Amino acid sequence: MVNKSVNKFDDWLNARLERCAGDANEDVHTYVARAVASRMLVDVRRTDQPVLRDLMAHLLDSKVLGETDMPGVEAAITDPDRLEALQATGLLDSGQDAVLDRITSALAQALDVPFAAVTLVDADRLLLKSVKTTTPDNFGGGQVPLEWSICQYTVAQGSTLALDDARIDPVFKLHPAVAAGTFVAYLGVPVKDRKGNAIGTLCVSDTKPRMWTAGHVQILSDFTALAAERAFGYAP
Repeated sequence: MVNKSVNKFDDWLNARLERCAGDANEDVHTYVARAVASRMLVDVRRTDQPVLRDLMAHLLDSKVLGETDMPGVEAAITDPDRLEALQATGLLDSGQDAVLDRITSALAQALDVPFAAVTLVDADRLLLKSVKTTTPDNFGGGQVPLEWSICQYTVAQGSTLALDDARIDPVFKLHPAVAAGTFVAYLGVPVKDRKGNAIGTLCVSDTKPRMWTAGHVQILSDFTALAAERAFGYAP
């Protein structure tokens, strides 16, 4: 029988814990394990980036964060023409980019969000090419496994992806990054070349729900055109 109490919790806190777990349709053990896993991700992102990929992989395999099956987009992500367009930019593994850094910084301010990024979606990884963040709970740089990427779905569908509250979205609530509490709201626009190949995204996210408007999308699209001009040497 699973112990439904937590050490150092009084009766009121343990009762509240049981209620919160019930509201999430989980038993207390699963609820606590998911919360601990989310905190581990936050701490590792802050202090031990080399371990991050292994931790993510183990959490996915163990299903601590719940069932994380998402729609398959492998065919679109591994499309040879798309990957060739990505390689041709010369942006992969090329270090910091001052132009893109200015774009993400201005975008974060324009949309009043704690996280803005230019991402590159490779065949098996997501590279955060430029990041502006004010919260340590988001991925602060480098790369993450593709399984933890929302941007791969923006790239695969080739159009704007807007999630006001991913926790209640029938599809994306299953995503591991959502279950881990990495973000709540997401807005992304694919960065495309003239042939329509999407190499990544310009995206923003928030740790609370956001009602994305047509104005928000227009601002993000305008900044995306600047990112595309930097990536391809011309405005698509």
